[in-house]
Formats: sequence, structure tokens, C-alpha cells
Amino acid sequence: MNILLIGYGKMGQTIAALAAQRGHTIAGIVDLHASQSNIADFSPATVDVAIEFTHPDSAFGNVAACLRQGLPVVCGSTGWLHHFEEATVLTQELGGSLFYASNYSVGVNLFFHFNEYMAAKMAQFGGYDVALREIHHTQKIDQPSGTALTAAEGIMRNFPAKTSWRNAPAATPTELAVISERTGEAVGTHIVTYTSDVDTLELSHAAHSREGFALGALLAAEWLPGRPGVFGMKELLGL
Repeated sequence: MNILLIGYGKMGQTIAALAAQRGHTIAGIVDLHASQSNIADFSPATVDVAIEFTHPDSAFGNVAACLRQGLPVVCGSTGWLHHFEEATVLTQELGGSLFYASNYSVGVNLFFHFNEYMAAKMAQFGGYDVALREIHHTQKIDQPSGTALTAAEGIMRNFPAKTSWRNAPAATPTELAVISERTGEAVGTHIVTYTSDVDTLELSHAAHSREGFALGALLAAEWLPGRPGVFGMKELLGL
């Protein structure tokens, strides 16, 4: 495939290297610091799919520009979901293709799946409180992480005692505490903890490198072209 990379930070560079290993071509790079190209410079004649990993402030504009250019777009930026409904409507209006995930790691998406199952079971048996902790590198801008928010939403859908989340220790029994830590070069760790008077259960995922995220984004990019609509990892993985 011919891939347009939007954003050429650590993730973009990892995707570029892995794409070459998988036989793909980087048809262009759009980045404030690494190129002078614009999304409008590319079209379906030269690009099969775009992969977008940038900043919360620029993600929606980049996604919208891709859709208007007729480019299927895989977006991995987080912190922009207040615009997601707009992106969905635009995708439908233009007959475009949008793939979004807060985290592209196959392991993390299995974590999401088991997180919801575990929340439902723990709620069924009662007696437990639940909290969520996420740990990332100091350059991580959004807080909580998109992955932590997805996990929190999964808990709240299946654990009725929690009706809202708080990026701090819970102030009321109905709040889900989501604790964010930023330290060193940590790639990303997420831990869901259930505690009762008699025991503690934990479900956790720790990323060892960015390659797992890059692989998931490329799998999405290979899958998306020719599929109009809005998709995520559940569709890709059949979860």
C-alpha cells in the first residue's frame, strides 16, 4: 500500500519502519517539523490510506481534511473525542472511511475485552470497589490517557455502582478513581484493581515498546480501504 503519515514523532517513525518491513511504501509525510507537505497535496490516486498520530488540538482537523480528500484515515491521536461525533457525521456525509482507537495494541484491546467481562462479574458478586491507574512517560500530554478513558467507560457500562470517573481519588462511592502518573520513559501501563475486605484482584497491561501500537495501526490501515463507515478495534479483531 501507499501510506500517508500524518505526524512523524516517535509513533510515526516506528510506523514508517514497520511499514517498510511489511512491504508498504510511505507515499508522503505531513508534519510541522519533518516536512512541508499538506494533506491537500495527496489524493486517492497517490495514497491508499492515511495514518494520523499527532496532537489533540490538530487531530480532528487532520481527520476532516483526509475525509474531504477521499482518503481512508486511521487515527491514533487521543484527547480530541469531543469532536468525534462531528467526525462520524462527516464520514457518513462523504461516504468516507474512518478507523479510530484510543490504543492500537492487540494486547490492550484484549485487555479492554476482559476488563468489561471482569467488571460485569465483579458487579454480579458484589462487595468490591474498583479503581484504575495509568502510567505513561512525561511527554504524554493528555491525562487521563485515551486508553484509561476507554477502560473507565468499559467499567462503568458493566459495574453499575460507578456512574462517573474522576482523575483523582474518588470523592464519593459512585465515582471511579482514575489515577494518572507521568514518569520517565514509561511506554504505558494500565491497572484495574478490585478491592474487598478479604482480597484484591487486578487486571493489568504493560507495554514494552511502541511496536505493538505501530503494528495494530498498520493492521487497521491494511483492513480499512474499501470499507465505508466508522470502525474500531472490535471490528478489526472480531471482539
